[in-house]
Amino acid sequence: MEESVLVNKAENYLKEIANDTIILDDIEDFDNFKSLYFKLVDRLDHLQSLKDDMDAQGYTTPFTSLNRYGTKAGSDVSLEEVGENSRHNQIFRMRANSKKNILDRVKSAIDSHKIAIGNLEQFGYVKCNSCYKKYSMDEYRQRQAKCSCGSQGFTFKVNKESTYRLEIIPFLPLSGNYMVLMGELNSYGRESFKQVLNILKQERKGVVKTISLLIRFRDKNNRLIRKNVTLDSEYVNNYEEEVRRIYGRNVRIEALRFHRTKPAIIDDKHARTALALGYVKYAESIIFEIKDDILKRRLTDFKRLNKYYEIIAKYENQTPDYIDKFDLNAIEAWRQSMMQEEFIKLNYMDRFGNIKRSLSRDLKIRDSIYKNTFQNIASTLIMWDIFRYYLTTSNNSRRIVNGPFPYIRVELDREQRKVFQNDYIKVIDTLNSFTDIKIISLAEKDLLLYEKFKFEKQSRSSNIKFNHVALGAALIHENSDIELEEISNAFNINESRVKKEIKHIDQIKNPKSDKSKKFLDLIKN
Repeated sequence: MEESVLVNKAENYLKEIANDTIILDDIEDFDNFKSLYFKLVDRLDHLQSLKDDMDAQGYTTPFTSLNRYGTKAGSDVSLEEVGENSRHNQIFRMRANSKKNILDRVKSAIDSHKIAIGNLEQFGYVKCNSCYKKYSMDEYRQRQAKCSCGSQGFTFKVNKESTYRLEIIPFLPLSGNYMVLMGELNSYGRESFKQVLNILKQERKGVVKTISLLIRFRDKNNRLIRKNVTLDSEYVNNYEEEVRRIYGRNVRIEALRFHRTKPAIIDDKHARTALALGYVKYAESIIFEIKDDILKRRLTDFKRLNKYYEIIAKYENQTPDYIDKFDLNAIEAWRQSMMQEEFIKLNYMDRFGNIKRSLSRDLKIRDSIYKNTFQNIASTLIMWDIFRYYLTTSNNSRRIVNGPFPYIRVELDREQRKVFQNDYIKVIDTLNSFTDIKIISLAEKDLLLYEKFKFEKQSRSSNIKFNHVALGAALIHENSDIELEEISNAFNINESRVKKEIKHIDQIKNPKSDKSKKFLDLIKN
């Protein structure tokens, strides 16, 4: 396929996706759910096919071809040749930029679809009406809606115990338009976006990936040779022995460098951006719904504050005809003058330009609410969802199942767990009071995750069959003062199941039989 044809094909397909609005109404109805799920899966397959075609045509390194088009050195080059080469270079550079940009958008769209499909996978499953066997939506699709028993009758079940946030799906950059969505964020949204990205970019302690050495040795002809050598991380403790084995006993190492990799919690740039946008945009929709109720309770005069911002919005984009549009200082002075005139008329400001004390107080309260509560809603939501995801899934399932967080680390180290030390108590109280979202305010979530990962290692060879959602709830109960009823409600799990897992935890940590004690000692050692 020609390069320009492939670029146009990808752009048209992404435009088609952008024009198709995602609607979550009646998503619990199987027909609606299935329609959305299959549509997203088909799109993902098509996007993957486009990316494969782009990779085959060198879109990953589009600028390398520019090296072929240079100018000859010296006086042999005429002015006409210089101009011609410059024009050619510009054309090839534009084409390379076009390739780079469209591949970037396709990658963003792919990761966004993976996030959406992962959330839908967690949301529901199907159950055979004949043999009652359960299937994930991916299994249901692969089996072409036919059970192993031969039945084609299924019932759709919503899995209320799983971790998912379907509400972010309409806000994901499904068409790869993440730059457009970022540009639409207001000032608080931009700060919130940075916060979420910083959470997802939290890196673990550096791990050696490769070792670079500059060595000196003599070859068979007794010539002194210097050479740059790269070894894999497996030789981090015996790199000297390895270079001596290859280049002889008399080899000398003149320079040595360890190259470390620092994987993030979500170890993919496009997935981080898509998740951050999805959660921040969703948080903005929550703020739009609850802000008036919150502000009315806290402000002296809610209507006056609204009028104040209406006047600012009225003039902030106006420009009078008699002022030069390039004279920015004059335009700004005119706007301030017009706003001040209206504020004085409404008694919001005195004739010296001082805002009334009660209005000034309301402005400070509003800014505090936006900065300390609204700005942190997205961070609170995604931290809770990731925390819950780790707490309620097994190590094995995180390795093989495409969950709501593609490219997430299977396990977090101490550095990565630090982000869970933040506990936005005010935000959690606000969400619990003004929305249907259920979040538990927990101190030291990082230590709870440490307990979960440690317990996974302790129980690795155990024959106990855990209910991992109930196990996560049980670990919270065992390591906090939160009431069991509150934990069960937040995790949508029956208390009896949690109590059963509490017994399993005790059985693993405090074995009663000699055989179990020996097994636990082996694990510890």
